[in-house]
Amino acid sequence: MEFRTIVDIPKPAFEIQPCEEVLFVGSCFADEIGQRFHDNGFPVTINPFGVMYNPASILHTIEKYEGAPHIVFLTLGTNHIYRLKETGEIVDNCEKRPQNLFQEEQLSVDECVTYLQKAIDVLHQRNPEVRIILTVSPIRYRKYGYHGSQLSKATLLLAVQKVRNSPCQSVAYFPSYEILMDELRDYRFYASDMLHPSAQAVDYIWERLVEICFSSEAKAFLDEWKPLRQALAHKPFHPESPEYQAFMDKTMLKLSELRKKYSNFAL
Repeated sequence: MEFRTIVDIPKPAFEIQPCEEVLFVGSCFADEIGQRFHDNGFPVTINPFGVMYNPASILHTIEKYEGAPHIVFLTLGTNHIYRLKETGEIVDNCEKRPQNLFQEEQLSVDECVTYLQKAIDVLHQRNPEVRIILTVSPIRYRKYGYHGSQLSKATLLLAVQKVRNSPCQSVAYFPSYEILMDELRDYRFYASDMLHPSAQAVDYIWERLVEICFSSEAKAFLDEWKPLRQALAHKPFHPESPEYQAFMDKTMLKLSELRKKYSNFAL
């Protein structure tokens, strides 16, 4: 008997290799997944200009960011935007200015597609070999009302589908939203606010990501790094003891060998 539904995730046309440079732009869920990459030695940049929730703001970050990463995650949170009434420009951060200075709007599916495609085009101009993973954040937005939040997510999902229908093989979709909604349908997988995924849920989504998107070489790298990471995190009762000193000498030697093997290892 099956007591949960498992999301079927097609393998993308590309794979993530060991210690590739990765850029994360998007909602606070991008911070969560980006941190998992960082903890595992990948050179990462996470929301260099702050958290970005909508496709327009994500484009703004891509336009300002000057790097040319190998892998880019764009994590979409909402289709809601805020325009500064005085200029009509879409702002990425209201900077605690009075609410009456801004006008809230919702991007249509086609508008979301336009902003996403522009971001993808900019990334390809900087690095023709870049690979891009789109995902929709599973975090719900209570301030829109739960029905409104679902409509917002639906708009993003439809936009992503349109982008994915293009012949470009360097853009993939990873179903973070669907995993939390379908595989982890239980409040024990949410944080105390009942809106954000718990650390356990993010760890599970990370495991599914590794399973589907990582190459065999990248998985082998994680297997090599895991015992070293555990050893470095160990807090001994007697750090001055000869036994512990010998243990750390052995660990640091293995870490040095790992760094030689993977030149981009970032820890």
